[in-house]
Amino acid sequence: MPAAKAQAIVQGLQVVEADPIADVAALERLTLWALTQYSPIVAMDAPDGIVMDTEGADHLQGGEDLMLSSIVNRFRARGLTSRVAIADSWGAAHALARASGRETVIAPRGATSRFVEKLPLSTLRLSPETVISLRTLGFQTIGELAATPRAPLALRFGPEIGRRLDQMYGRLPEPIDPIRPMDVVEVSRAFAEPIGAPETIAKYVSRLVGELCDALEKKGLGVRRSDLLVHKVDNTMQAIRAGTAKPARDVAWLTKLFKDRIEKIEPGFGIEKLSLVAVIAEPLTETQKTSSLIEEEVVDITPLIDVIGNRGQRVYRVAPVASDVPERSVTRIAAAAEEVGASWTLHWPRPVRLLARPDPIEVIALLPDHPPVSITWRGKRRRVKRADGPERIFGEWWARSSEFDAVRDYFVIEDDAGERFWIFRSGDGLDTATGSQKWFLHGIFA
Repeated sequence: MPAAKAQAIVQGLQVVEADPIADVAALERLTLWALTQYSPIVAMDAPDGIVMDTEGADHLQGGEDLMLSSIVNRFRARGLTSRVAIADSWGAAHALARASGRETVIAPRGATSRFVEKLPLSTLRLSPETVISLRTLGFQTIGELAATPRAPLALRFGPEIGRRLDQMYGRLPEPIDPIRPMDVVEVSRAFAEPIGAPETIAKYVSRLVGELCDALEKKGLGVRRSDLLVHKVDNTMQAIRAGTAKPARDVAWLTKLFKDRIEKIEPGFGIEKLSLVAVIAEPLTETQKTSSLIEEEVVDITPLIDVIGNRGQRVYRVAPVASDVPERSVTRIAAAAEEVGASWTLHWPRPVRLLARPDPIEVIALLPDHPPVSITWRGKRRRVKRADGPERIFGEWWARSSEFDAVRDYFVIEDDAGERFWIFRSGDGLDTATGSQKWFLHGIFA
């Protein structure tokens, strides 16, 4: 509708001139960010999308469901609305992300036709003129178009409709040309004759790792995340990603990280090119070891962190945070990060295990300051033999205005079986404005 009519309907509506060049630049920045976070094969799906080949990379994010929810949440935190879809083909994922009203859609393997048959023709990546002509002929959905004989359509519209349908249903491969930063360090090896034997692949991978480390050494860099891109003769691509806990330039170690996963490569009809890319590189300086008569043994657990992390497990450390609220007093940091230099200053004992969410419990206690006589947790009643408390913890009113009056009274209790728990009452036991007066179990002592 005209801008004047829109402004008359919506009071205070802001009208801003479109800037396609800035939009493309912003999309490129998002695509480069996704390359470092989610997949080795990422490209722009202009004008408003990003396409990723997540085969073999989703396990590093905890699986497809967690990966999609993570993408949506991280975009939402920055004020961006996203629709994310996973399917067998680029075309199907493109259509599902734009036509579905849900934030995340996952089409199971082999179920593409069932998911796309009712989608509108506008999601088939055809020209607007072709879509209008097809609608004039009575076609409304992709399923109706796919069920029509190809010859009359090709005679009238050319081969484009058949090509887009084949790409959507996975009958025609549609390779993704991955985006690369301008200053990325990359080495590659093309083969006159395709290779496919595992030992041959391993030999050339080790050579590429050596070339990559030489290139990184010239720039004073170490690799944190590297991708092995496998270009096959059937115009498809496969990728393997390896990461390290700290910048590395050790040829033997980096070669081992890739060789451990070479069996996942499916050469098909053969591999015509191998590329090794340092997606994330950081400064790395050589440190000189000081000689001494008695050398102190320094145990480096970085290799163990690398092995576990490349298997898809999340490895991290817990560091203290200056906060009285227990669940805010810790944060996750990288496994090989430097010491944060902070510590807790507590006068009361803390449990070795803190639950992610406090568990509701049923309590028999004399309010307001007496410890419980018994608790019932997860259906099991426990008689309290000893107790210490209360330790009153106030809400952080400077962080949230709703915590201005909030308090918790914590108790350390021991049941008749000798188990010790950390429980608290929400509120001071008298005023409902300070909390719900309900009881929760928050931690377990050793």
